[in-house]
Amino acid sequence: MERILAVLDVAAGRLEEGRPVRPGLFAEAADFLANFVDRCHHQKEEGHLFPSLQAAGVPKEGGPIGVMLMEHVEGREYIAAMKEAAAAYAKGDESAAPDLAQAVRSYAELLRGHIWKEDNILFPMAEEVLSPGEHAGLLQRFEQLEEEIIGPGVHEQYHQMLDNLEKEMGLG
Repeated sequence: MERILAVLDVAAGRLEEGRPVRPGLFAEAADFLANFVDRCHHQKEEGHLFPSLQAAGVPKEGGPIGVMLMEHVEGREYIAAMKEAAAAYAKGDESAAPDLAQAVRSYAELLRGHIWKEDNILFPMAEEVLSPGEHAGLLQRFEQLEEEIIGPGVHEQYHQMLDNLEKEMGLG
C-alpha cells in the first residue's frame, strides 16, 4: 500500500506542476486501490477481524472499529472521485488534473493515517483480546479470502504493476 501511495504522490505532484502524467497510471492505481486495498484488505477487517473483536467485547461504536469503518467509506468515496477525474483526464480534459491530484492527495493522507491506526491501535488491541487460536483462524480466513476475492496469481500481478509504476515515476 505504501508503494502505490509513493507512486501517486509523485504523479499528483507532476499534475500540480502542470506536467503530463500517463492517464492509464491513475486507472491502474485506482484498480489496485479498489480491488486490493478495499475489496481484499478492508473486507478482511469488515468480514472477519471486526466481528471477532466485537465478539471479544470491543464495541463497534465509539472506538477503533467505528473509526476504521468510517474511513473505509471515506476511502471508497476518494477512489470514486479519483476514477471520475482520471476518466476525464484520460479523455484529454486538462481541467480535471487539479481534481485528480486532490483526490489522490486526500486518499493518500487518509490511507496513511488509517495504516498508522491499524499498526498502533487496532492490531495491538487484537493481540490483547484475541487468543492465539483466534489469530491463527483469522490468518487462515484472510488467506482464503484473498484467493477468493482477487484470485490466484493476481497478488503477483499487482506486484509487477507496482514495479512498473515505480519505474515510470522514477522510484524504482
